[in-house]
Amino acid sequence: MTKDKVLILLKSDETDNLEFKSSFNNEAIETVCAFANTKGGKLIIGVNNKKNITGIKLGKETAQNWINEIKNKTSPSVIPDIDISKINNKTIALITVDEFPIKPVAVKGKYFKRVKNSNHQLNLTEITNLHLKTFNTSWDYYISENYGIDDISIDKINKFINLANLNKDIKIEDNPLKILNKYELLKENNITNACYLLFSNKDVFQATIELGRFSDNTTIKDSITIRTDIFTEVDEIIKFIIKHINKAYIITGKPQREELWDYPLDAIREIVINMIVHRDYMQSGDSIVKIFNNRIEFFNPGNLPVNISEKDLLTGKYISNARNKQIATIFKEAGIIEKYGSGIQRVLEAFEEYNLEIPEFSNFQHGFRVVIQKEITTPITTPITTPITTPKKTLSDKIIEIIRNNTQITRKEIADNLNISLNTVKEYIIKLKKQNLLKRIGNNRSGHWDVIEKNNNN
Repeated sequence: MTKDKVLILLKSDETDNLEFKSSFNNEAIETVCAFANTKGGKLIIGVNNKKNITGIKLGKETAQNWINEIKNKTSPSVIPDIDISKINNKTIALITVDEFPIKPVAVKGKYFKRVKNSNHQLNLTEITNLHLKTFNTSWDYYISENYGIDDISIDKINKFINLANLNKDIKIEDNPLKILNKYELLKENNITNACYLLFSNKDVFQATIELGRFSDNTTIKDSITIRTDIFTEVDEIIKFIIKHINKAYIITGKPQREELWDYPLDAIREIVINMIVHRDYMQSGDSIVKIFNNRIEFFNPGNLPVNISEKDLLTGKYISNARNKQIATIFKEAGIIEKYGSGIQRVLEAFEEYNLEIPEFSNFQHGFRVVIQKEITTPITTPITTPITTPKKTLSDKIIEIIRNNTQITRKEIADNLNISLNTVKEYIIKLKKQNLLKRIGNNRSGHWDVIEKNNNN
């Protein structure tokens, strides 16, 4: 280790792979453990957290004793590299730790993982998931201990095959059991956990979802409990939500009317699919959907992975890693998931297009919660299809004129400017788009409107 390399490290702040310690102690060994369970890292002894060089005293066997102590206190044993250097006549030690191939590593029975610039003690679920990730697998790949091939429905497997064939040039022609073997859902005549959740022919208590329509925070108007296979759950949840939200009709000049729901249904479907695919089925709690007058709350057992924050979801700066890899694969084969990791961004775009607040994502207790809001607006008293018989400008003309003067104006600003409801603006904008008079370029945050001028020769 050269002095120059150490000086470069000292210019950096503590990160997920760099930490400073004034002395070697149990906390230092916990950091070694956290590095081993994450991506490896460097621990500099003899520098405090303000990056001041305090120095350490070393005997002839000190470095080897540290290595032995780390080896004895970690399981599986971690053996790091230790380099000694002098800066400004003060001795420091650099402990380099590689990512351990078989995880998790424990120190005195506790497990740690590096999150940003601190050590995070893992809970039981995180320990299990880290172990499964080591072998590039997940809980749903494992053979079910309680159910067998008699507990799954051949008809449901055939339904999956039909869905998958809609997206394939070369159709699946194998029989259902051969398909299960192909996707590793059946192993030596034993079904996996994923296979049972996907194709069960009985109630699946492990996948219970509670749904309720609330008139206030405590009063339930309607509720159901779903305990079916997870393919069917998607459709059943959507049906219940549609039953309890409103829609308006827009006349566009086409034979059929356009429907405008309280929320973008495609986005709701994405949220529901994420609930089912990323749920932690090893936890005993249920998934819950609560529908209120002005919002819908979705709760799912299982927090976000420790290396992904709520902010990461909003920015899209993360790599998706499905908690249940086998379930995610089958949903993708069936065309239910379009692309790994893109669902949240489609949800955000849909809510922007609807001019609604973007959903609220948060770790909540032992799980993850999504809250979507709608605006309560006054009813539209004048149908938008009422013929305009006066020479005055129509509402469409006024909206076009406002947009022409400010191509970056928001729907809310248009509504305020014209003293009309936001829903009215939304309906007219949809109508103007259908009439090819208006176009949106880019998204709601950074895009703009494009007014399409009429051709006087037509």
